[in-house]
Amino acid sequence: MEHLFADRIKAVPRSFIREILKVSLDPEIISFAGGLPNKKYFPVEPIRQATENVFNGKGADVLQYSNSEGILELRELISKRYREKQGLDISPELILITNGSQQGLDLLGKALINPGDPVLIEQPGYLGAIQSLSIYQPHFEPVRLTQDGIDTQELREKSNGAQAKMLYTVPNFQNPAGVTYTENIREQVAAIAKDNGFIVVEDDPYGELRFSGETRKSLYSYSPENTVLLGTLSKTVAPGFRIGWLVAPAPLYEKLLVAKQASDLHTSSVNQHILVNYLRNNILDDHIKKIVDAYGRQCKAMASSARRHLPAEVRLWEPEGGMFLWGELPGGWDALELFEFAVTEKVVFVPGEPFYTDGSGAASFRMSFSCLEPDEIEVGMIRLAKAFARYAKHLDQ
Repeated sequence: MEHLFADRIKAVPRSFIREILKVSLDPEIISFAGGLPNKKYFPVEPIRQATENVFNGKGADVLQYSNSEGILELRELISKRYREKQGLDISPELILITNGSQQGLDLLGKALINPGDPVLIEQPGYLGAIQSLSIYQPHFEPVRLTQDGIDTQELREKSNGAQAKMLYTVPNFQNPAGVTYTENIREQVAAIAKDNGFIVVEDDPYGELRFSGETRKSLYSYSPENTVLLGTLSKTVAPGFRIGWLVAPAPLYEKLLVAKQASDLHTSSVNQHILVNYLRNNILDDHIKKIVDAYGRQCKAMASSARRHLPAEVRLWEPEGGMFLWGELPGGWDALELFEFAVTEKVVFVPGEPFYTDGSGAASFRMSFSCLEPDEIEVGMIRLAKAFARYAKHLDQ
């Protein structure tokens, strides 16, 4: 059957993290791998009530086909939140509701990327973006991340004359490295994009999950005419609804809307109505505060436990928010090899290599703290320390 497959799908790997999650199904495994929101904080009862309200008030209407842009009430609520929380004046007419923000990436690939087109991307970069955009056969131009954000000198060098279509970024608590761009870096990124005529894709799934430091301005605020914002309720309410959105300049929005219509006609109108009712009848900030307090506590516990138990040569990048802690191994170590030792100790993490588009990153790894309490983190880190010790011994043989 191999001869039937399109070229575009042959080179796209299965999600490495999804494969790791299969290992995590073992109830004895402590998983630092999956970047999942903590289900403990899903607002089950308020959503149950919102669902009843919707069907009691709207009945069969919510089960009908809907418009492709997304229901206006939800887009208005998103617009209002951008204005109140970030000072961004974004018209509901520029907001397109998507099937999770991941679909936004797919629509951008459909609308912008021809085979071989240069696409700038953070390195390490979000694995979901790498996989989604790979379908459209771009030429990835990875740009190094520092702890202050993307390396703007390298970005300028790689974009000058390259005719890149877009730069994909996660400037707040980046996945996988947890990095937050400084204001200076954000301003420089916007200027480089203007100079070179490419679209900045600002993916911001974690921006409201800040537990330390100060809020930074959106990249969109510097250059709305060539920035696409991706947002989601998956990390702040619940991922099962698959409700995300994109904000795009009007000319690009029209093309993305066509791509959306060709993909699925519209995102679930039932889910949109339920979330509108939930957002109108509950205080989202109060709910988010519970998540932020928990993640801040869990991040602190993981960083502290890692410093106590892992070798001193391991370098950790501690985030100001989000869900991830990034680590760099001693020279000569390979995280994929270390992973095999970790599995036998009943603990897993994500090796860093899949987050790199050029085959590097072997000596890096990602850990998530979002779904583990401090006592579980401590047990897991003790197990991971044993795996480190066994792997070090193996290298010395």
